[in-house]
Amino acid sequence: MTVPSIQLHDGTSIPQLGFGVFQIDPAETAEAVTKALEVGYRHIDTAEMYGNEKGVGEALRSAGLPRDEVYVTSKLNNGFHEPAEAERAFEQTLTDLGLDKIDLFLIHWPLPTRYDGDFVSTWRTLASFVEDGRAASVGVSNFQPAHLQRIVDETGVVPVVNQVEVHPFFTNEAVRAANAQHGVATEAWSPIAQGGVLKDSVITEIADAKGKTPAQVTLRWHVERGGIVFPKSVSPERMKENFEIFDFSLTDDEVSRISGLDKGEDGRTGPNPDQMDWIPS
Repeated sequence: MTVPSIQLHDGTSIPQLGFGVFQIDPAETAEAVTKALEVGYRHIDTAEMYGNEKGVGEALRSAGLPRDEVYVTSKLNNGFHEPAEAERAFEQTLTDLGLDKIDLFLIHWPLPTRYDGDFVSTWRTLASFVEDGRAASVGVSNFQPAHLQRIVDETGVVPVVNQVEVHPFFTNEAVRAANAQHGVATEAWSPIAQGGVLKDSVITEIADAKGKTPAQVTLRWHVERGGIVFPKSVSPERMKENFEIFDFSLTDDEVSRISGLDKGEDGRTGPNPDQMDWIPS
Protein backbone atom coordinates (compact mmCIF):
# COMPACT_ATOMS: atom_id res chain seq x y z
CA MET A 1 0.00 0.00 0.00
CA THR A 2 1.36 3.39 -1.00
CA VAL A 3 1.26 6.18 1.58
CA PRO A 4 0.66 9.59 0.00
CA SER A 5 3.01 12.45 0.78
CA ILE A 6 2.25 16.02 1.76
CA GLN A 7 4.27 18.69 -0.04
CA LEU A 8 5.78 21.16 2.42
CA HIS A 9 6.38 24.82 1.62
CA ASP A 10 10.17 24.43 1.57
CA GLY A 11 9.98 21.99 -1.35
CA THR A 12 10.39 18.82 0.72
CA SER A 13 7.65 16.25 1.25
CA ILE A 14 6.55 14.14 4.22
CA PRO A 15 4.60 10.86 4.29
CA GLN A 16 1.07 11.56 5.48
CA LEU A 17 1.07 8.49 7.72
CA GLY A 18 3.90 7.73 10.12
CA PHE A 19 4.74 5.67 13.19
CA GLY A 20 4.94 7.43 16.55
CA VAL A 21 7.08 6.18 19.43
CA PHE A 22 5.71 8.34 22.28
CA GLN A 23 5.57 6.32 25.52
CA ILE A 24 7.24 3.28 24.00
CA ASP A 25 9.79 1.93 26.47
CA PRO A 26 13.31 2.71 25.23
CA ALA A 27 14.17 -0.98 25.65
CA GLU A 28 11.30 -1.91 23.30
CA THR A 29 11.66 0.88 20.76
CA ALA A 30 14.08 -0.80 18.36
CA GLU A 31 11.84 -3.85 18.07
CA ALA A 32 8.69 -1.76 17.64
CA VAL A 33 10.22 0.46 14.94
CA THR A 34 11.65 -2.58 13.18
CA LYS A 35 8.17 -4.11 13.03
CA ALA A 36 6.69 -0.84 11.80
CA LEU A 37 9.25 -0.64 9.00
CA GLU A 38 8.43 -4.24 8.06
CA VAL A 39 4.73 -3.31 7.84
CA GLY A 40 5.67 -0.51 5.46
CA TYR A 41 5.89 2.66 7.54
CA ARG A 42 8.53 5.06 6.21
CA HIS A 43 7.97 7.99 8.59
CA ILE A 44 9.13 7.75 12.21
CA ASP A 45 8.30 10.41 14.81
CA THR A 46 10.35 10.57 18.00
CA ALA A 47 11.59 13.23 20.44
CA GLU A 48 14.41 13.87 22.87
CA MET A 49 11.94 13.79 25.77
CA TYR A 50 10.74 10.32 24.80
CA GLY A 51 14.17 8.95 25.68
CA ASN A 52 14.11 6.46 22.82
CA GLU A 53 16.00 8.08 19.96
CA LYS A 54 18.77 5.46 20.30
CA GLY A 55 16.22 2.70 19.76
CA VAL A 56 14.93 4.41 16.64
CA GLY A 57 18.50 4.70 15.36
CA GLU A 58 19.17 1.05 16.07
CA ALA A 59 16.10 0.02 14.09
CA LEU A 60 17.02 2.25 11.18
CA ARG A 61 20.48 0.73 10.97
CA SER A 62 19.29 -2.86 11.24
CA ALA A 63 16.58 -2.33 8.61
CA GLY A 64 19.20 -1.49 6.01
CA LEU A 65 16.81 0.72 4.05
CA PRO A 66 18.20 3.52 1.87
CA ARG A 67 18.40 6.67 3.97
CA ASP A 68 16.19 8.65 1.61
CA GLU A 69 13.37 6.12 1.99
CA VAL A 70 12.73 6.81 5.69
CA TYR A 71 11.56 10.19 7.00
CA VAL A 72 12.71 10.88 10.57
CA THR A 73 11.41 13.57 12.92
CA SER A 74 12.61 14.49 16.40
CA LYS A 75 11.97 17.35 18.78
CA LEU A 76 13.91 19.61 21.13
CA ASN A 77 13.75 18.82 24.85
CA ASN A 78 12.01 21.51 26.93
CA GLY A 79 15.11 21.97 29.06
CA PHE A 80 17.31 23.07 26.16
CA HIS A 81 15.67 26.16 24.67
CA GLU A 82 18.65 28.47 25.12
CA PRO A 83 20.56 28.63 21.81
CA ALA A 84 23.79 27.00 22.99
CA GLU A 85 21.84 24.26 24.76
CA ALA A 86 19.64 23.73 21.71
CA GLU A 87 22.75 23.31 19.58
CA ARG A 88 24.19 20.69 21.94
CA ALA A 89 20.88 18.87 22.22
CA PHE A 90 20.47 18.74 18.46
CA GLU A 91 23.93 17.26 18.02
CA GLN A 92 23.06 14.62 20.63
CA THR A 93 19.89 13.79 18.70
CA LEU A 94 21.92 13.22 15.54
CA THR A 95 24.36 11.04 17.48
CA ASP A 96 21.63 8.98 19.15
CA LEU A 97 19.80 8.47 15.88
CA GLY A 98 23.03 7.67 14.07
CA LEU A 99 22.32 10.29 11.41
CA ASP A 100 24.34 13.13 9.97
CA LYS A 101 21.15 14.88 8.81
CA ILE A 102 17.58 14.73 10.08
CA ASP A 103 14.52 15.22 7.93
CA LEU A 104 12.60 17.34 10.43
CA PHE A 105 13.40 18.85 13.83
CA LEU A 106 10.80 20.62 15.95
CA ILE A 107 10.55 22.83 19.01
CA HIS A 108 8.51 20.46 21.18
CA TRP A 109 6.64 23.11 23.22
CA PRO A 110 6.74 26.93 23.07
CA LEU A 111 6.90 27.26 26.90
CA PRO A 112 5.69 30.89 26.87
CA THR A 113 6.01 31.20 30.66
CA ARG A 114 9.63 29.98 30.67
CA TYR A 115 12.88 31.51 29.37
CA ASP A 116 11.41 35.00 29.84
CA GLY A 117 8.90 34.13 27.17
CA ASP A 118 11.63 33.83 24.54
CA PHE A 119 11.04 31.01 22.09
CA VAL A 120 12.09 33.19 19.16
CA SER A 121 15.84 32.76 19.74
CA THR A 122 15.20 29.02 19.99
CA TRP A 123 13.46 29.13 16.63
CA ARG A 124 16.36 31.07 15.06
CA THR A 125 18.70 28.35 16.33
CA LEU A 126 16.63 25.62 14.67
CA ALA A 127 16.57 27.60 11.44
CA SER A 128 20.37 27.59 11.48
CA PHE A 129 20.33 23.78 11.33
CA VAL A 130 18.74 24.00 7.88
CA GLU A 131 21.22 26.66 6.82
CA ASP A 132 24.20 24.46 7.72
CA GLY A 133 22.67 21.33 6.19
CA ARG A 134 22.12 19.26 9.33
CA ALA A 135 18.33 19.39 9.03
CA ALA A 136 16.30 19.26 5.84
CA SER A 137 13.38 21.06 7.50
CA VAL A 138 12.41 22.57 10.84
CA GLY A 139 9.06 23.16 12.44
CA VAL A 140 7.22 23.56 15.71
CA SER A 141 4.93 21.58 17.95
CA ASN A 142 2.10 22.76 20.19
CA PHE A 143 2.32 26.34 18.95
CA GLN A 144 -0.82 28.42 19.34
CA PRO A 145 -1.75 30.95 16.62
CA ALA A 146 -0.11 33.82 18.53
CA HIS A 147 3.10 31.82 19.04
CA LEU A 148 3.22 30.97 15.35
CA GLN A 149 2.55 34.55 14.28
CA ARG A 150 5.30 35.84 16.58
CA ILE A 151 8.10 33.66 15.23
CA VAL A 152 7.10 34.41 11.65
CA ASP A 153 6.93 38.16 12.32
CA GLU A 154 10.24 38.30 14.20
CA THR A 155 12.33 35.94 12.07
CA GLY A 156 10.65 35.70 8.68
CA VAL A 157 11.16 31.93 8.85
CA VAL A 158 7.94 29.92 8.54
CA PRO A 159 7.83 26.42 10.09
CA VAL A 160 7.00 23.64 7.65
CA VAL A 161 4.75 21.90 10.18
CA ASN A 162 3.03 22.52 13.50
CA GLN A 163 2.44 19.28 15.39
CA VAL A 164 -0.53 19.72 17.72
CA GLU A 165 -3.24 17.76 19.48
CA VAL A 166 -6.03 17.00 17.01
CA HIS A 167 -8.75 14.37 17.14
CA PRO A 168 -12.55 14.24 16.73
CA PHE A 169 -13.16 15.42 20.31
CA PHE A 170 -10.69 18.31 19.91
CA THR A 171 -10.48 19.41 16.28
CA ASN A 172 -8.35 22.46 17.18
CA GLU A 173 -9.75 24.53 14.33
CA ALA A 174 -8.17 27.85 15.33
CA VAL A 175 -4.68 26.35 15.15
CA ARG A 176 -5.44 24.50 11.92
CA ALA A 177 -6.67 27.75 10.38
CA ALA A 178 -3.58 29.66 11.51
CA ASN A 179 -1.37 26.92 10.11
CA ALA A 180 -3.18 27.05 6.78
CA GLN A 181 -2.89 30.84 6.66
CA HIS A 182 0.89 30.53 6.86
CA GLY A 183 1.19 27.48 4.59
CA VAL A 184 2.15 25.31 7.58
CA ALA A 185 1.12 21.65 7.49
CA THR A 186 -0.78 20.31 10.50
CA GLU A 187 0.46 17.15 12.19
CA ALA A 188 -1.90 15.48 14.67
CA TRP A 189 -0.75 13.94 17.92
CA SER A 190 -3.17 11.92 20.08
CA PRO A 191 -5.11 11.22 16.84
CA ILE A 192 -7.64 8.90 18.49
CA ALA A 193 -7.77 10.80 21.82
CA GLN A 194 -5.83 8.03 23.55
CA GLY A 195 -8.55 5.63 22.44
CA GLY A 196 -11.32 7.87 23.74
CA VAL A 197 -13.12 8.22 20.40
CA LEU A 198 -13.21 4.53 19.53
CA LYS A 199 -16.54 3.81 21.21
CA ASP A 200 -18.30 6.92 19.97
CA SER A 201 -21.54 5.94 18.24
CA VAL A 202 -20.98 8.17 15.20
CA ILE A 203 -17.57 6.66 14.56
CA THR A 204 -18.63 3.07 15.23
CA GLU A 205 -21.65 3.48 12.93
CA ILE A 206 -19.45 4.73 10.09
CA ALA A 207 -16.89 2.00 10.78
CA ASP A 208 -19.57 -0.70 10.57
CA ALA A 209 -20.83 0.71 7.29
CA LYS A 210 -17.32 0.76 5.82
CA GLY A 211 -16.29 -2.63 7.17
CA LYS A 212 -13.42 -0.91 8.95
CA THR A 213 -12.43 -0.42 12.58
CA PRO A 214 -13.18 2.79 14.51
CA ALA A 215 -9.43 3.50 14.62
CA GLN A 216 -9.13 3.17 10.85
CA VAL A 217 -12.09 5.48 10.30
CA THR A 218 -10.67 8.06 12.69
CA LEU A 219 -7.24 7.99 11.06
CA ARG A 220 -8.90 8.24 7.65
CA TRP A 221 -10.80 11.33 8.91
CA HIS A 222 -7.43 12.97 9.63
CA VAL A 223 -6.18 12.10 6.16
CA GLU A 224 -9.34 13.37 4.46
CA ARG A 225 -8.81 16.73 6.20
CA GLY A 226 -5.21 16.96 4.98
CA GLY A 227 -3.56 16.14 8.29
CA ILE A 228 -0.37 14.21 8.89
CA VAL A 229 -0.83 11.47 11.47
CA PHE A 230 1.41 8.95 13.25
CA PRO A 231 -0.41 6.48 15.49
CA LYS A 232 1.56 4.48 18.03
CA SER A 233 1.30 0.78 18.83
CA VAL A 234 3.67 -1.98 19.84
CA SER A 235 1.30 -4.61 18.43
CA PRO A 236 2.18 -5.74 14.88
CA GLU A 237 -1.51 -6.43 14.22
CA ARG A 238 -2.49 -2.92 15.28
CA MET A 239 0.40 -1.40 13.31
CA LYS A 240 -0.91 -3.18 10.21
CA GLU A 241 -4.48 -2.10 10.93
CA ASN A 242 -3.42 1.55 11.32
CA PHE A 243 -1.50 1.33 8.05
CA GLU A 244 -4.50 0.11 6.06
CA ILE A 245 -6.38 3.38 5.70
CA PHE A 246 -5.78 4.16 2.04
CA ASP A 247 -8.08 1.60 0.45
CA PHE A 248 -11.29 3.43 1.39
CA SER A 249 -12.55 6.98 1.78
CA LEU A 250 -15.12 8.94 3.73
CA THR A 251 -17.86 11.06 2.23
CA ASP A 252 -18.01 14.77 2.95
CA ASP A 253 -21.01 14.10 5.16
CA GLU A 254 -19.12 11.45 7.16
CA VAL A 255 -16.17 13.79 7.64
CA SER A 256 -18.56 16.52 8.82
CA ARG A 257 -20.33 14.18 11.24
CA ILE A 258 -17.03 13.17 12.82
CA SER A 259 -15.85 16.79 12.97
CA GLY A 260 -19.12 17.61 14.72
CA LEU A 261 -17.98 15.57 17.74
CA ASP A 262 -15.65 18.44 18.73
CA LYS A 263 -15.93 19.40 22.41
CA GLY A 264 -13.63 22.42 22.26
CA GLU A 265 -11.26 22.84 25.20
CA ASP A 266 -13.15 20.16 27.12
CA GLY A 267 -11.93 17.66 24.55
CA ARG A 268 -8.22 18.15 25.19
CA THR A 269 -6.31 15.13 26.46
CA GLY A 270 -3.01 16.98 26.93
CA PRO A 271 -1.81 20.30 28.38
CA ASN A 272 -2.86 23.66 27.03
CA PRO A 273 0.26 25.10 25.32
CA ASP A 274 -0.37 28.51 26.86
CA GLN A 275 0.14 27.05 30.33
CA MET A 276 2.49 24.15 29.64
CA ASP A 277 5.75 24.84 31.52
CA TRP A 278 7.13 21.39 32.42
CA ILE A 279 10.87 20.85 32.11
CA PRO A 280 12.16 17.30 32.72
CA SER A 281 14.49 16.97 35.69
